Amino acid sequence: MTATPLSRVMGILGQRLVQALVVALLVAGLCFLMVQSLPGDIAFRIAAGRYGYDYVTAEAANAVRSELGLAGSALARFGDWLWALLQGDLGSSLVTGAPVATDVGHHLGATLTLASASVVLALVVALPLGSLSALRPGGWCDRLTLGWSVLMRALPPFLLGLVLMVMLSVELGWVSAAGHGEGSNLLLPALTLGLGLSGVLSRVVRESVLTVVQSGYYRFALTKGLSPARVFWRHGLRNTGVSIIAYTSVQLVLLIEGVVVVESLFAWPGIGHALVHAIFWRDIPMVQGTVLVLAVLFVLLNTLTDLLCLAIDPRGPKES
Repeated sequence: MTATPLSRVMGILGQRLVQALVVALLVAGLCFLMVQSLPGDIAFRIAAGRYGYDYVTAEAANAVRSELGLAGSALARFGDWLWALLQGDLGSSLVTGAPVATDVGHHLGATLTLASASVVLALVVALPLGSLSALRPGGWCDRLTLGWSVLMRALPPFLLGLVLMVMLSVELGWVSAAGHGEGSNLLLPALTLGLGLSGVLSRVVRESVLTVVQSGYYRFALTKGLSPARVFWRHGLRNTGVSIIAYTSVQLVLLIEGVVVVESLFAWPGIGHALVHAIFWRDIPMVQGTVLVLAVLFVLLNTLTDLLCLAIDPRGPKES
């Protein structure tokens, strides 16, 4: 294997660092402006988040406005938040008073656990199905994989989740329908996301493997007397890794940032669910901190993907 050039690794890291700083600043500013422009009284919303709508009065809203300085300049509040951010402080929630970093860490941990389990389940299903389909194009496994892909793409996540909930929880009683804190609570949401992802991923694996097995170097390896299984293990898997890893990493980011429906369905305390509540309660520091962490995480995952693909194929993309 050709050694990965250190200069290319450092180039990727430098480029991603600049990208992370720019994305963080832009995302934080846009989030602040959008939350500020939402209709309704921010102080009233925050008071409702603290005490509940039934207990909110004009006096309570005015007290919150005075306590948090909401009557002052919005630009000054944003400047104070940026200054605190430079010191490593994401601020405190306007609703709960808890440090934003603590809340974001808790919710992000739950989402990362769910997203990772979903991707692992998707790979367990998609890798064998896609590989067998590519080795026997047009065969029964290829047709089965195509049908599976169409079915999983046609089912909305919330509908698939409800079907699994009825089958595995209500009818069979194997797992609880919703909740968090026990290992079995992870099964239903992970199955919902993992099975949905496995449909498209199996076709991605199939096309990647098919491209390799139809190549000249793969056919030449077969003529050397090696068994098909050994040829596939030595020459097939590695050459299909780049496209599969790139697609899977994109789906992992989407799962982390866009599983609000599934998290809400199964009462999973993920970061998407927390972000929706923060926007609803106009909890600006929580919104800014959550989106900032998601933006930096997006850049970090892209960086890891680039480095992993470079390790698998040091040649990198061909220049035109």
